[in-house]
Amino acid sequence: MDKQTFIEKYYTDRFNTRSLKWDLVGKRFKDENLLPLWVADMDFKVSDAITQTLQERVEHGIYGYSFTDEAYFDTFNNWMTDHFNFSLEKDWIRYTTGIVQALNHFIHAFTKADDAILILTPVYYPFHDAVTDTGRKLVTLGLENEACQFDIDFEAFEEAIITDQVKMYIHCSPHNPAGRVWLEEEQQRLFEICEKYDVLIISDEIHQDFTFGGAKHIPSAMVANGRFRNRIVTANAASKSFNLAALTHAHIIIPDENLRKIYDDYANTVIKTELNIMGVLATEAAYKGGQAWLDTVKSIIEENYDCALNKLKKELPEVTVAPLQGTYLMFMDLNPILKGMSSREFMQKKCGVAIDYGEWFGSQYEGYIRINLATKFELVNQAIASIIREAKLLKN
Repeated sequence: MDKQTFIEKYYTDRFNTRSLKWDLVGKRFKDENLLPLWVADMDFKVSDAITQTLQERVEHGIYGYSFTDEAYFDTFNNWMTDHFNFSLEKDWIRYTTGIVQALNHFIHAFTKADDAILILTPVYYPFHDAVTDTGRKLVTLGLENEACQFDIDFEAFEEAIITDQVKMYIHCSPHNPAGRVWLEEEQQRLFEICEKYDVLIISDEIHQDFTFGGAKHIPSAMVANGRFRNRIVTANAASKSFNLAALTHAHIIIPDENLRKIYDDYANTVIKTELNIMGVLATEAAYKGGQAWLDTVKSIIEENYDCALNKLKKELPEVTVAPLQGTYLMFMDLNPILKGMSSREFMQKKCGVAIDYGEWFGSQYEGYIRINLATKFELVNQAIASIIREAKLLKN
């Protein structure tokens, strides 16, 4: 299906559908008349394979206690093997309602109060909250940033681990919001440092299916032929890839038996949530029949990014944009055009757009913004055009 036909079929108005992104923009940003490009979900209906599967369950009419079976595991395993060369074992898999929930559980299971946990900023803001809300010590290390080209300072990473006696590192791969897809050698160097100082690695890989421009996602547990699996816990889901966030179903992958026991001992005391059958069925249907849908969505996202980038390069070359290797989120530095104005005032009062602000991801990123590209081009174009227009007015 070509992109325009896809948009005509799948793009939908989300107003008055209890959409966090569209219907709570007024509550979050104090202005109901903003174009919402903030929350990282899509404005596209799910694939037909998912819709059909859920309709069949609705017609069945019973939503009682449920479980995952061999067919579910085989489907998930086939996806991971075919796309990432990561063959799973059923005993490795646990389930959770979402990645953020899993992060909080991991922190409780594997660390104790006041333990130091390291994150690389700018990074998804619930990482910060998960550490502080659980009474642990948050240690932040900024990624090296050269005109929105983000890299890791490995010496500083090691120094932070030594200085703060870090017990856990939360890895974001692909990285949100920087858009980096980490090379295997980068991950290996990070993990060797973690191995040296006995640091547990929690790897959030929810954006694994969104890679662009030849970038290749290497699961953390596959780095160096699985050398670091004894210290890696991975969380992923179909929710970002197939727009299923509200169906609250995600995977925890723990290859190491000792780590599984620690997690299970903790989980047995606090986690009593039953599986969401609709999330299970939707995930299985996505992995079985959603590939063509996902491929078209990715092509739309890439085109949205390329068009936005080209317009900015032409009209506002002083604005720098992170290369989109992964995720469907565009991270950019507006500081050169703000002329002392805050990014909030510029984006909301001048441009009429609701986005995620850089300081949410790291205190040193005021003036940066993150734009959600998983929508139709007209909306992205509207936001970029407004940025260009208002920036030029500030110049005059």
